[in-house]
Amino acid sequence: MLTLSLKSLTPFAAEVHGFDLRAPLGPDGVAAIESAMDQHAVLVFRDQQLDQDQQIALARALGPLDLGLRRVRMVQTRAHRFRHEELADISNVTAEGEVAPRDHAKIVSNLANQLWHSDSSFQKPRAKYSMLYSVVTPQTGGDTEFADLRMAWDALPDWRKRQVEPLAAVHYALHSRFMLGDTHYTPEQRDAIKPAVWPLVQTDPRSGRKILFVGIHACEIPGMSLPEARLLLLDLLEHATQREFIYRHQWRVGDLVMWDNTATLHRGRYFDISERRELRRATTEEVGLSPEAESLAARGADQIAHYRYQTA
Repeated sequence: MLTLSLKSLTPFAAEVHGFDLRAPLGPDGVAAIESAMDQHAVLVFRDQQLDQDQQIALARALGPLDLGLRRVRMVQTRAHRFRHEELADISNVTAEGEVAPRDHAKIVSNLANQLWHSDSSFQKPRAKYSMLYSVVTPQTGGDTEFADLRMAWDALPDWRKRQVEPLAAVHYALHSRFMLGDTHYTPEQRDAIKPAVWPLVQTDPRSGRKILFVGIHACEIPGMSLPEARLLLLDLLEHATQREFIYRHQWRVGDLVMWDNTATLHRGRYFDISERRELRRATTEEVGLSPEAESLAARGADQIAHYRYQTA
């Protein structure tokens, strides 16, 4: 059975040595990566030379592909720079190959990525593995931070665990955009992706570890007043992103970082947006749900059937 050569970076992040992601994974390769992801949740592959086709092939070997907001053209109505629609353009570069000006719509995406989030938590199925590949790095800044939501749960005091374990949260796609003042969406765009409801506390179906599933897309708690819910969600997010739960990745060209969106949060860090920064991301959809999420899904979508985003 294939095993990866790993060097621990933090309790939940590891660097993989001697593994060429251009080669087809095969069942043993898939199993080795999944096993390492169950243990660490963030894997760093240095010095890779992946073209777009190879990155897509890697992602497809690990599961069905996620399109996120692109599947309904909610945000990215611009021309796509890549051959594969499933590749997300995480850059400040226009379709014409130029650095986007500060008033360009694409810059909002760069800024929103600096908020703590889990990819596609606002939809079902949500994202499972994200694979972000570095093509161009700015001279300074532009790091990516990851926070372990399993460690966050473990560190909660018992009284808080009892409080949040029965609760769920509504995750809405445009909540973070509205926070940044990006409100110029039509009613059709606002309703294009219905919100998703996820339990605040989940058990990973593979590792058995409990997860505190929060993030910037979480905006309401069914059955709780809006002010109380948002304060609680902010408190939980602050707890989950303490320094001791974080790995900070400093990008080099050729890095591919893979992470588990159901067990971690991530955010980009500041860089001068007049400098070119290019990454591309492939993401898989979650296949197996936690027992808590399965139970919530079985109860139906009554909690969000008539949902409208609340601003007050």
